[in-house]
Amino acid sequence: MTAATLAGTLRAPAGRVSWSPARPLPRPRWRRPPSALDLVVDLGDSIGSRQWWQGAATLALLSGAAIAIGLAPPRLVEGGGERLTPAIVDARLPARIGALSGGSRHGQAVPPGPAAVRLSEIPERPRIELVASVGAGGSLQAALRRAGVGRDDLEAILRLAREAGAPASLRPGTDLQLVLGRRESRSVPRPVESLAFRAAFDLRLGFARGADGLRVERIPIRVDATPLRVTGEVGRSLHASLRAAGVPGPVIADYVRQLGQVVDIQRGVRGRDRFDLIIAHRQAETGEREWGRLLYAGLVDGDRSVALLRFGPKGEFFRENGESARRGLIRTPVEGARRSSNFGMRFHPILGYSRMHRGIDFAAPTGTPVLASAGGRVVAAGWSGGYGNLVAVQHGRNMVTRYAHLSRISVRLGETVAQGQRIGAVGSTGLSTGPHLHYEVWVDGKPVNPAQARYLSGHQLQGEELRRFRAELARLRQIAKPAS
Repeated sequence: MTAATLAGTLRAPAGRVSWSPARPLPRPRWRRPPSALDLVVDLGDSIGSRQWWQGAATLALLSGAAIAIGLAPPRLVEGGGERLTPAIVDARLPARIGALSGGSRHGQAVPPGPAAVRLSEIPERPRIELVASVGAGGSLQAALRRAGVGRDDLEAILRLAREAGAPASLRPGTDLQLVLGRRESRSVPRPVESLAFRAAFDLRLGFARGADGLRVERIPIRVDATPLRVTGEVGRSLHASLRAAGVPGPVIADYVRQLGQVVDIQRGVRGRDRFDLIIAHRQAETGEREWGRLLYAGLVDGDRSVALLRFGPKGEFFRENGESARRGLIRTPVEGARRSSNFGMRFHPILGYSRMHRGIDFAAPTGTPVLASAGGRVVAAGWSGGYGNLVAVQHGRNMVTRYAHLSRISVRLGETVAQGQRIGAVGSTGLSTGPHLHYEVWVDGKPVNPAQARYLSGHQLQGEELRRFRAELARLRQIAKPAS
């Protein structure tokens, strides 16, 4: 090494040699720090520079390598493992985990050992507990026969049930809790050990086998038979308000029908009015409820009130003074209808000129039931020109009511009908622009306004009947009204 290449000084104090170069030696390119070999290049910066071209080349190289590997995946060399034959696969199926609905099997069948003894027949259960249901006909005998009860036990159960006061037929859907015991052989039916069912709303019967055969026990069910009172505001719709109050459909129809004998349902009932119903009702201590028929129909409009009470063997409704509610025609012979045309002169929409309109029109959907406004005899039932299908009913000597444009007729000529009985259905037959009922009332051969006509057909309670009627009315009115 010459002085030209080394510019340091040599020193040897204390026997040591040191050397200090004039400038550092360059490092090898492969030992540069990571910052000098940055392969993550932003190709959006310094486009066209040396660093940009280096990043582009790196990206192209890596992309080409990935494509080459993807197009030529390495082959998997088949190993020398166990070869699964169909027999091995079938033997391993019980150990597989899978859904039973898909046919998966679990567990492996093990052949019986030398200690196993083959049985001559499959042993039976010592007793069978089941629940049978009474069919649509309400026959207890048919339900027990379907459950497997033998003839002797069946006859004994039916006889004991009659003696205990069970009705001839049960309510469809009644559950029968049945226990069948052990039988001597398969050729005979199982004996009945116990049986229990609800024979009536207030009675449950329990059968049990003793030393001398089957015995029956009556289990009374306490029932509260206090009538139920329902009150509320009519609001926008009387039917909707009654349904919202929980009143059953048949009771609503009866209420509207009875009230319609003394009140014009379409114009005489307003949203501020309050309805008042008392309905026969029973509630068992087990929670079941049973609705009966309408007992009292009331309507309150400020100072004016209407009260009708069911009384007598025929179940007829009477006013507070004992006068029969049937002393007037049903003002609206179509339930839930809207009055669309009144009595008097009007312009006919089809004929194109004005003429006398001899009745009242009630708009309602096709098929809505049409009721007889009073009892009488059918004097016409069939097609009648512009009236379409028509029914006419004679009431007494001088009054006839006519029901036109019907889609269906439900009575025959000469038949006797009762007030409120269905005689047809709303339609649009004859000269009609839409489904509605045309209703007329004729007195002494002349048409009168149905909204003003009266028909005297009922009777007045008197004497002892009137006293009992007023006592019953006072008793029902003492039933507390529900809290509003």
